[in-house]
Amino acid sequence: MSGMIRDSLPANAGNGEGLRPRRFAVAAIRDALGTGWDTFRAIPRASVEFAALFAACGALVLGMVGQLGLSPMALPLAGGFMLVGPALLTGFFRLADLHAAGIEPRFVDALTAFARAPAGLWVVALLCTFLFLIWITDAAVLYAFTIGGQHLPYELPWLRDWQRDVVAFELWAALLGAARAFMILAVSAFSVPLLHDRRATLAPAVSASVRAVVGNLPTSLAWALFLTGSILLSILLLPLLAVTLPVLAYASQALYRTVFPPARDAATDG
Repeated sequence: MSGMIRDSLPANAGNGEGLRPRRFAVAAIRDALGTGWDTFRAIPRASVEFAALFAACGALVLGMVGQLGLSPMALPLAGGFMLVGPALLTGFFRLADLHAAGIEPRFVDALTAFARAPAGLWVVALLCTFLFLIWITDAAVLYAFTIGGQHLPYELPWLRDWQRDVVAFELWAALLGAARAFMILAVSAFSVPLLHDRRATLAPAVSASVRAVVGNLPTSLAWALFLTGSILLSILLLPLLAVTLPVLAYASQALYRTVFPPARDAATDG
């Protein structure tokens, strides 16, 4: 089985060569989303089971926030998922790799992907987690200054009245989170799949990812905004996350292979 998976990976896996990012347009994002949807439809069971783990965790966290009367923190917490989300992609990539190799993936295959992950991928995961903790700490401090000790469970009055302090908190939190989200986008958008495929070690993978994002800045930002909007909506409507998360994960892998095609494909196109 492992031999079949290795055969499906790029020919230059592990040597760090060919990491010259291509430019991509909005049409590439559309095509990647189509590929993501097709992959999800081909392996729905394992995809939904793995994504359901994160939906369940999200439900627990958002439920606790509401019980504590901190419901305005729901949006920053949902947005914070974008900081740690890249570290979770390798499980979905493993499911897609197995499917591409003609093997029916199972839920457990997504879990074992983390045990097989190279050290560089764990470093990226730790960086994502570190930035998430900083983000949540900053959001909590901002919450204390703007909203204070008000008890705000999930009830309509504060949503309907749009209290000024709540609006100020959400806007400032969004601005603070945007900077860190862009850092994570640049570092992890393409380094995670490069590391997963073992096409490069940590430093070359991160460097290639940053070059790809900066070199395609408008479309990268469009992709980031689409991801953020889709994930935020899905977290606030949690059952939807079990579908959108795997679709977007598979789309991310497809977009990566457009920007960093296998060496044999790049040679053919050249």
